[in-house]
Amino acid sequence: MSGSEAADAKKLVRSASGLRMVPELRAARSPFGLDEPPWVPDKECPRCMQCDTKFDFITRKHHCRRCGKCFCDKCCSKKVPLPRMCFVDPVRQCAECALISQKETEFYDKQLKVLMNGASFFVTLGTSDKSELMVCRLSNNQRYLVLDGNSHYEIEIVQISTVQILTEGFTPGEKDTHTYTSLLESQHITEGGNTRAIGMILQYKVPGSEELTQMKFTASEDYSSNKKLSASWLAAMHKATKLLYESRDQ
Repeated sequence: MSGSEAADAKKLVRSASGLRMVPELRAARSPFGLDEPPWVPDKECPRCMQCDTKFDFITRKHHCRRCGKCFCDKCCSKKVPLPRMCFVDPVRQCAECALISQKETEFYDKQLKVLMNGASFFVTLGTSDKSELMVCRLSNNQRYLVLDGNSHYEIEIVQISTVQILTEGFTPGEKDTHTYTSLLESQHITEGGNTRAIGMILQYKVPGSEELTQMKFTASEDYSSNKKLSASWLAAMHKATKLLYESRDQ
């Protein structure tokens, strides 16, 4: 077992928002995680921040566990799982945050497992004209992309700056190749139409260096189940990249 695969110790903590199972070391937290927000002080919210209802003895105030804002019971009644903040049980969230959390549930229930199970790709490093068949997977602690073949690489997720999912698109009468680009450092995101993921290019920084290293991942050209698995893994990687980008503003 590699160093990145070593079990990360966790502890159970209680806050005003609920019980959370978090890594003992902050450095060991998942890159997909979000910090628990501070609550808006009671004295600063005499009214619901959604419907403007005035709080009184009957109309009590509640705080959304995802955004920390203050709402009445009607505007903050849903209890939804929030794994990005490591909550043990579903927690109270406002309607807007609950919708976001519900959309993320699919990633945690499906795509995250696909990434951890891994898939096979031909991997090309830098400008080399040689490729190596490797199994690529997300580490159990979600902090590394682990590549295994004759060579071995561990790429820290937070060091990845650019991810390009290469897709093959089909339009009536012609076959074209499109690129879905999701940059963690900018908002430039373009998307094709009816496409199938066939590869990935990522750029990342090696610790101790400011230079970017590039890797290209290409699915095999056979029509076996391995190709379908690779396409599913790439689709999950796209969702993961989008989640990482969006989390910067949350």
